[in-house]
Amino acid sequence: MPKTEKSVSQKGTMGKILRYIHKYWFYVGLSVLLAALTVALMLYIPILIGDAVDLIVGKGLVDMPGVFTVMKKIGIVMVLTAIAQWVMNTCNNYITFHVIQDIRKEAFAKLEILPLKYIDARSYGDIVSRVIADVDTFADGLLMGFTQLFTGIITIVGTLFFMLMTNVPITILVVCITPVSFFVAKFIAKSTHNMFKAQSEARGEQTALIEEMVGNQKVVKTFSQEEEAIERFEEINERLGVCSLKATFYSSITNPATRFVNSLVYAGVGIFGAFVAIKGGISVGRLSTLLSYANQYTKPFNEISGVVTEFQNALVCASRIFELIEEEPQIPDAEDARVLEDAQGNISLEDVYFSYVPEKKLIQDFSLSVKPGQRVAIVGPTGCGKTTVINLLMRFYDVNSGSIKVDGTDIRDITRGSLRTNFGMVLQETWLRSGTILDNIRMGKPEATEEEVIEAAKAAHAHGFIKRLSQGYHTVITEDGGSLSQGQKQLLCIARVMLCLPPMLILDEATSSIDTRTEIRIQQAFARMMQGRTSFIVAHRLSTIREADIILVMKDGNIIEQGNHDSLLKLGGFYAELYKSQFAR
Repeated sequence: MPKTEKSVSQKGTMGKILRYIHKYWFYVGLSVLLAALTVALMLYIPILIGDAVDLIVGKGLVDMPGVFTVMKKIGIVMVLTAIAQWVMNTCNNYITFHVIQDIRKEAFAKLEILPLKYIDARSYGDIVSRVIADVDTFADGLLMGFTQLFTGIITIVGTLFFMLMTNVPITILVVCITPVSFFVAKFIAKSTHNMFKAQSEARGEQTALIEEMVGNQKVVKTFSQEEEAIERFEEINERLGVCSLKATFYSSITNPATRFVNSLVYAGVGIFGAFVAIKGGISVGRLSTLLSYANQYTKPFNEISGVVTEFQNALVCASRIFELIEEEPQIPDAEDARVLEDAQGNISLEDVYFSYVPEKKLIQDFSLSVKPGQRVAIVGPTGCGKTTVINLLMRFYDVNSGSIKVDGTDIRDITRGSLRTNFGMVLQETWLRSGTILDNIRMGKPEATEEEVIEAAKAAHAHGFIKRLSQGYHTVITEDGGSLSQGQKQLLCIARVMLCLPPMLILDEATSSIDTRTEIRIQQAFARMMQGRTSFIVAHRLSTIREADIILVMKDGNIIEQGNHDSLLKLGGFYAELYKSQFAR
């Protein structure tokens, strides 16, 4: 990234962070005030120590009552400093964790309204890494910034003020050596930004791979891909190690480099101050105060340099989070969008064109008219656009041109929620969530009673295996179904639709994981369920769609044949070839 572009990006990210922080301006102001109070109290201690030194310098000239009085003052100041620091840290933690909470809420809310094309185009692990790992890293940098940045800056300003009040020439010497720290910090900050960026991206890749491997462990073992998975992991891990090592190396230079500058300042004050004290220009007590101030003055540079390098990492992570938050959401429902209630199931597709990527055409000039209660089967080779039609009907994607209408209304003029509520969907891929079997079936109809759920499970032929579970309908399962088989998980999804009984149905290989005997029973249940309901059936097994009113034969995104089972067989075309290939002896 060019220098100007990178600086503009950092400023933009910083501006976004400040907008989140602005909400908690009271705590920020209180933190700054407490930081100023803490610094003032800490800078008062060297003055008291200097006074004590002056009271004990010289043989037989020790003023013990005076020394004890000064020690009491030091004790009181230290207690007040500790209380102020505790309250300040509490404020900083409050600001940091509430800002992080706000960002995570916004990021998660954005995930709910992002178009599916965003999710489909990125690895899930990278998205998870942004919301979890990157936010945590940003939180660490933000907390360090609040805790050390305010205190450090105020300490530098306050120390200079007190030093000027004590001795001007020595203060000027300290200020002349100071710029060395700035040059060191600037060099390190420049070097670490790109390295932390590469580190964050590599960590996202690693998270994505781990999630992929854990979620598909059975597939990995089935195809003996363990070694390849390990090689991929080692490659990413090696790259992450190199990025992390470089970032850590440059950031670790900060401490020794700034300590070297600190030592220069301290040595300069000590040597120059000693000559001034010999000439009587300053007392020994005041020289000890200045030495203490020199140490306190340089210490914040050490801390701020550390904050700068850590903050570079935090900024990189923040920019990745904001990239997610600022992604274009899906097109919102129109203000006058119709709420679809009691749909009749009259569906028409008119001159529909759609492709996932512009350069690769898929569905072209697709038209279809479905009357209420008709059963429409969609068949064709893999990749012909069968599932894409379902995605368009459910408005997971919008058509590029043309229109899809339900009961005479373009679905873009219908609220997404009401459109999808009127469709019942059973897919080849099952989807369950953490909770009880009862909760999973009841998902589409939360108000359903347990008796209604049981009836739906019986209709889906899932009641038998559910009763055999340890706690029946109250058995808790994880989002991947735990020990349930793929067929059992599919039966739960079928029961979910049986419970809702919406006016329109979509069955995409709904019985692909179910044994033949159970499939026959479920097909009978589906037949009863589909009576009077507009239904779309996607199937590879042509035996399941013989009774369909309309069979659409698709190839390369186009309808090449259309009719019922008998008429398509008589036609002797592509459908007839598919059918014969499945049932030929």
